[in-house]
Amino acid sequence: METKNNIKRILIIAGKYLAFLFLAGFLLILVLFIYYTWNLPQPEKFTETPFIQSTKIYDNTGKVLLYDIYGEEKREIVSFDKISDNLKHAVLASEDSRFYQHGGIDFEGILRAAWVDLTSQTKSQGGSTITQQLIRSVYLTNQKSIARKIREVVLSIELEGKYSKDQIFDWYLNEIPFGENAYGAEAASQTYFSKPASDLSLAEATTLTAIIPAPSHYSPYGPNKAELLQKKDVILTKMQKLGYITEKQLTEAKQEKIVFSENITSIKSPDFVMYVKKYLDDKYGEDYLREKGLRVYTTLNWDIQQYTEQVIKDSDKANKAKGANNAAMVVLNPKTGEILALVGSKDYFADSYPAGCDEKASGSCLFDPKYDVATMGQRQPGSSFKPIAYATALKKGYTANTVLWDVKTEFNPSCDPSGDAYTGKNGTKCYNPQDYDGKNRGPVTIRTALDCSLNIPSVKVLYLAGIPDTLQTAKDLGITTLTDTKNYGLSLVLGGGDVNLLEMTSAYGVFAAEGNYIPPVSILKITDTDGNIIEQNNEQPTRVLDTQIARQMSNILSDNNARAPIFGANSPLYLPGFQVAAKTGTTQNFVDGWTIGYTPFVVVGAWTGNNNNTPTKDEGVGITAPMWNKVMQKIVSTNPIENFTPPDPITGRSPVLMGQLPAGDTHTILYYVDKNNPFSPQPQSPEVDPQYLLWQIGIYNYILKSGQFLSPLPVATPNP
Repeated sequence: METKNNIKRILIIAGKYLAFLFLAGFLLILVLFIYYTWNLPQPEKFTETPFIQSTKIYDNTGKVLLYDIYGEEKREIVSFDKISDNLKHAVLASEDSRFYQHGGIDFEGILRAAWVDLTSQTKSQGGSTITQQLIRSVYLTNQKSIARKIREVVLSIELEGKYSKDQIFDWYLNEIPFGENAYGAEAASQTYFSKPASDLSLAEATTLTAIIPAPSHYSPYGPNKAELLQKKDVILTKMQKLGYITEKQLTEAKQEKIVFSENITSIKSPDFVMYVKKYLDDKYGEDYLREKGLRVYTTLNWDIQQYTEQVIKDSDKANKAKGANNAAMVVLNPKTGEILALVGSKDYFADSYPAGCDEKASGSCLFDPKYDVATMGQRQPGSSFKPIAYATALKKGYTANTVLWDVKTEFNPSCDPSGDAYTGKNGTKCYNPQDYDGKNRGPVTIRTALDCSLNIPSVKVLYLAGIPDTLQTAKDLGITTLTDTKNYGLSLVLGGGDVNLLEMTSAYGVFAAEGNYIPPVSILKITDTDGNIIEQNNEQPTRVLDTQIARQMSNILSDNNARAPIFGANSPLYLPGFQVAAKTGTTQNFVDGWTIGYTPFVVVGAWTGNNNNTPTKDEGVGITAPMWNKVMQKIVSTNPIENFTPPDPITGRSPVLMGQLPAGDTHTILYYVDKNNPFSPQPQSPEVDPQYLLWQIGIYNYILKSGQFLSPLPVATPNP
């Protein structure tokens, strides 16, 4: 009995404590609710224009205004009946399908969105109603906090209690931003389609609706136009499922060609500005940029940018005659990583072509003006990738004088070593690349092989350097696109992996900066309207390559004497009076043309080709290098001369690594060194390395019997 009484007393005491905790919790929630909702604005006048301070983007001097974000708010209030039903239905289907059923807060929608996000482990679903979005647009911000959410909920419920659904929807359609400084449906319709909102077609209405969630990201004048048009189709499908349109209307709207008005927004260096703006949008959000009036001081050199754009424009006729309909260029300061100029397409404001090409389908157009090849494109770099493999080989102990044999070679151990087979014994594809002219030159040094861009020795260099180690070097130099590591073979050295121009140009900057790497920098500082610094560039260099290796690479790539037998003594890669390192790259069938070169204080990367990968008629340095030459010439001639520091003399290497082969050379360095440890010369047995069989026995015997190669290239005198 006593035990039961004790239990009863305990339960009574526990109940009192629980009741107290419940009451305390309730009071705490009530206090927080009152605190966060105290002095809330009265949702009375949603058509008033809020005061907005625009964010301005400048060049590196702070004197040239490149772009004014929301510099002029365009809005024209129209009555609810002057807005197309197509737009109303599209917005309902996309943003709030239960708008006319809920009371401002859609608890069913919130639970559904939470369930989808939880089960799919994404954040693809939103739970905000049209009412909440209206409240947020007028009085609040997109900042994620408990206070903001409580205020948003209270104001939404209050608004729904005072006004009709049509009135709230009317305010919403006249208030929300659509990008390009257009606020409200009427201004958006006039901006994008040059017509009143009442005349929007079904396809146009859904396109405008697709812009709403992220106006900057989905701008039809930006790089994500294809994504916008795809989202338009998703909204059309939702409308059909909700019964707003028929299956026939769905099909017709998806097939309708969307024609946007010309972008009349004042913008300089549009590809660079969009690159910067994406960073700002991702970090600060569009509402913050629209309201807070930031001042963004970028790294862009306006004079270099203007000249680069003009060079590309002037070269367009000649480029098109050779089948290249687009061009891109990047100029960097390798010491700071600062982007001095960036052109992602030859003309941002031009029309895509040929007429009727589908911008929504990737690679449909020969020329797509809004696709920034410099920062977004992933193209094969051809021979411009070779320096990365050669730098890896130098790290392992090979030298510029190490001799390789430029002879017909089969690299697949399952194939006939003659180098003539297409498939091997096990059905695998043979790999016997040729030099660009189909000729063989016999023994060549690493210096000659790289400067003359000989393919066969370069593949051997990659084999000696190792594919994993070469990929690591590329990663160390800032290249992020070579992620499919298991599927790269020896063709990697000839450009078998996709890269982008900005990262490749930055990678060459590591050689220029003597082994130091700084990621590409586009912003110097950001201030508020009072000049207070919000963000400032503090990037510091990281050593990713030994200084002597970087100096050796610059010494090789700037050796015009070694390059002359193939490119000529006065090629576009040569700038008389200036020490400039350079390398070209051309992919199979001349689809992509590259030229990247540098001095100690600037690196310039250029690309030509077609957006849809149509082959060009490039031949060696015929298209890209002349443009590169003009920009580089302009920069070096207007700056103090600065030469590369010569590398230290190499000591402690075996004679073979220094290019001193014994009499009766066996035509392969593998006979003299262990490729995994070239510092420790050890002849290998043919049974150990299948590749050795191909290089030392198969090719050697082939040459003795019938193989032919050109006389060795004249020995070049290296630059001091």
